[in-house]
Amino acid sequence: MPPIVSIVGKSSSGKTTLLEKLIKELKSRSYRVATVKHAPRESSFDEPGKDSWRHVQAGSQAAVVSTPDKLVLIKPLEHEASFEQIAHLLGEDYDIILAEGFKVSDAPKIEVHRKKAGPPLARVRKLIAIATDEPLDTRIRQFSLDDAKGLADLLEKGFIQPQRERLSLYVNHAPIVLTTFPKQIIANILLALASSLKGVKKVKSLDIFYRKP
Repeated sequence: MPPIVSIVGKSSSGKTTLLEKLIKELKSRSYRVATVKHAPRESSFDEPGKDSWRHVQAGSQAAVVSTPDKLVLIKPLEHEASFEQIAHLLGEDYDIILAEGFKVSDAPKIEVHRKKAGPPLARVRKLIAIATDEPLDTRIRQFSLDDAKGLADLLEKGFIQPQRERLSLYVNHAPIVLTTFPKQIIANILLALASSLKGVKKVKSLDIFYRKP
């Protein structure tokens, strides 16, 4: 799956503002960015009485609302989706997925800190950087809140570039971590099979889905 980095911080610390700056900076470098926002449980995106709401109420496993300029997916869940499930749903056609929130996830994280909000978050796992308006006594790399370029450099060198060429494998909807050797073997076999098919030219991406009843 694409690399995932989450922007975390206390309420009103400026997570969305920093995320906007990062999206614009990465887009200026021709990278494709997808975003995920963690919203409260009571948030509603499908009004009762709307056609899509009626589809779901009738038993549809998922409903897509299509307009000329966007798609909206409504997918009822019995349990909150994991970060990996959300990334799988988004697909592979992105260079990086940036999330806002998800501070208890296993994804690498950038914390947004402001002096007026009090001390930084405690016990944040996989914290790779802090965007702050004051110097902090920590070994974690620190950036100015306005240094979107520096943070984008960090994401580019540490996450995007190492995974520009990648192979993702999901078994029973769960991502499988592949080491270099099996990854290369699988990639070579799939590329050879696809390239041998009539009408197939240069393979830039390959999607395979298999389901056994």
